[in-house]
Amino acid sequence: MPGILIVEDEAKMQRLLQLSLSDEGYSVQTASDAESGLRLLRQSKFDLVITDLKLPGMDGLEFLQAVKRTDGQVPVVLMTAFGTVETAVQAMKAGASDYVLKPFGLEEMKLVVKKELNVRRLQDENRDLREALGKRYEFKNIVARSAKMQEVLAVVERVAPTNSTVLLGGESGAGKDMIARAIHQHSRRASGPFVKINCAAIPENLLESEIFGYEKGAFTGAITSKPGKFELADRGSIFLDEIGDVPPSIQVKLLRVLQEREFERLGGTKTLKVDVRLVAATNRDLRVALEQGTFREDLYYRLNVVPINIPPLREHKEDIPDLVEVFLDRFGHGAGKNVSSITPAAMKVLMEFHWPGNVRELENIVERAVALSSEDVIDVADIRLDLSPSLPRPPAGESEAPFPPAGVTLEQFEDEIIRESLRRAGGNKSQAARLLGLSRNALRYRLSKMGMPDDGES
Repeated sequence: MPGILIVEDEAKMQRLLQLSLSDEGYSVQTASDAESGLRLLRQSKFDLVITDLKLPGMDGLEFLQAVKRTDGQVPVVLMTAFGTVETAVQAMKAGASDYVLKPFGLEEMKLVVKKELNVRRLQDENRDLREALGKRYEFKNIVARSAKMQEVLAVVERVAPTNSTVLLGGESGAGKDMIARAIHQHSRRASGPFVKINCAAIPENLLESEIFGYEKGAFTGAITSKPGKFELADRGSIFLDEIGDVPPSIQVKLLRVLQEREFERLGGTKTLKVDVRLVAATNRDLRVALEQGTFREDLYYRLNVVPINIPPLREHKEDIPDLVEVFLDRFGHGAGKNVSSITPAAMKVLMEFHWPGNVRELENIVERAVALSSEDVIDVADIRLDLSPSLPRPPAGESEAPFPPAGVTLEQFEDEIIRESLRRAGGNKSQAARLLGLSRNALRYRLSKMGMPDDGES
């Protein structure tokens, strides 16, 4: 509740204002003279001060100046009679926010109070925004000078101290693992374990036992009991990478862990409780999996509490020089070498590359360049980019398969195909869906991604 201090020596007016503003939901304190008001101001934080210009002892103008010395941000509204308007104007020049002429109606005072508090709120928001924009977010082992990566780290800083589930999105190699670790290291669970499991790297028939553990005799070869990743992560964080590859049978159990914080080991009957913060990651669009029915909608919304999308390296290339410096420091002193720098020409090659493999690919190429370099400086000849081989052309007489033109992404190419199908179907969406071999719902989803919401017509 906004706090208001009223300084008024007339008891009836003081009480009337206190009751009226309290009824509006404000926290109101009162004083009968300026000296008492200053003591209250030093003891508590107020969002607004309302004072009479004419007070016993220190007058309202002197009180205003003392308030500004005590808290230069708090707005002050003066109450004054007609005979002292000129003094009120002087007070405005001295820093008062507004004044109200006596006699006044309570509704008039409420409007003035509301206006001043709104102005104060906007000033606070603008100040916070300026501070946030001026702040550089830095996390150990993460290079993020670019604006896009700074946005990611800003969200990480806000969400890390909470227990909220985080869903990291982004292409393979973009750095989801590093962000997950940063969330854990800056959380209140930093002293606890950080347990990672790559759901795509474990066969489906073993994934459940890896995540939830198993009891002795649960299956052939289970000669002892074994705790799962959730048990190992108790009082810490668990990072489920490639969550989109988890089969539906295990999705049900994950949902239960998120909702109830409990589960049973494979082959067990004892319910185990865990205190775990979940961070999940995927390089797939889970909304497409929802549409296809391969991912549970209720689990998706449980995971997608705080989504963080990590941009591909090609969208924040300004970070490449700093990343190269980090990788040179990591690999440049091995095998009797001392490679510590890179020529501008070689850096230009790296800056102009498309980076389909993102930061992981850059790391591999820098390591390769260090291994191949015969000097202490990496040059263009040492850079070996992983260029995709040209696709074989079709035999003579056969039509070429459609392929995105140079400079056109697959997503843009797909959007244009959808628009062409609508043109050929005369705007009939059901017919366009049939031309594309899609269901009506699948086309509706793609249209919404293109900013063309389905109006429900055929």
